Amino acid sequence: MSSCIEYRKVVEMKDVNEDHAPRQHWLSLMAKAPAGHVATLLDQAVTRPAFTWLRAPEVGSTMVRARAGSTGSPFNLGEVTLTRCALVLATGEVGHAYIQGRSKTDAEAVAIMDALMQTSTAATLQARVLDMLEAEQTAKRDARAAKAAATKVDFFTMVRGED
Repeated sequence: MSSCIEYRKVVEMKDVNEDHAPRQHWLSLMAKAPAGHVATLLDQAVTRPAFTWLRAPEVGSTMVRARAGSTGSPFNLGEVTLTRCALVLATGEVGHAYIQGRSKTDAEAVAIMDALMQTSTAATLQARVLDMLEAEQTAKRDARAAKAAATKVDFFTMVRGED
């Protein structure tokens, strides 16, 4: 029993690797971007570098899991289509992409961005692409929250004074 608990602790510690947090953040931003938007911003920011495919873009599906009320037991919600690819720049940096949908060009742009974020152009791309994506997603989230807040009803009770 104790070996099972030790294994679980090792897995949990492995899953929370602080070194990968920035990369997870920028990949998340690009995965949530509208179709074609990352490619447009990338092309405006820099010239695309030469690369070699490690895994050419391919379309597939993956199972999406959910929890009832965010706390219940996980269950299989259904499948979602995704496109994945991996490439290596001429300078040796490797870029990966997993995006929802069937756009091979979007997956290519995300993988190039991922690889370029590991080079000296990272600051430029952060300012001209990722910060813009984050601002757009924050504005969209705030607009959705404001719309939901407009429908909020506050219930209150009046004290009748009969106590």
